[in-house]
Amino acid sequence: MKRLFEIDLKDYKKTDSVFRRPSARAIIIKGDKIALVYSKREKYFKFPGGGIHDDEDKKEALIREVREEVGMGVIPESIREFGSVLRRQKSDKAENTVFEQENYYYFCDVEDELVDQELDAYEQDAEFVLKIVDIETAIEANDIYKSDVFFDEVMIKRELRVLRLLKMSE
Repeated sequence: MKRLFEIDLKDYKKTDSVFRRPSARAIIIKGDKIALVYSKREKYFKFPGGGIHDDEDKKEALIREVREEVGMGVIPESIREFGSVLRRQKSDKAENTVFEQENYYYFCDVEDELVDQELDAYEQDAEFVLKIVDIETAIEANDIYKSDVFFDEVMIKRELRVLRLLKMSE
């Protein structure tokens, strides 16, 4: 998969250990709109998806995460690569550790019928909901997003850059 861009804050020591958490993220286009996760509490948009478990491949993780976060069923044969983004920064959870995340973005189609979300505690706290919006709406929200949690801000700026790449390729 081609690398779209890298975010490396270089805010860690070269001797730090590396914690890798790869993720799979869905780009779901519905007509002239895009299906995204919206945090009602934090007021940002993100692509549905998340961490790849050790016992699954990227596409299995994509299908599971999209179902859990937004209740949409991904049609497996519709999955196609868009690109990846590498993110490296000092971990917000462990001392002397680098958080490294390769985010794999895929275009995919989904079934019409929705199922109930299965949100983790932090996703419930953020009040994740499915929103199908103009890409410009998501860009505007993420462009002004600020957080007391710098780690989250970096994530949303990553999503913003991917949204802008999609907008340019329309």
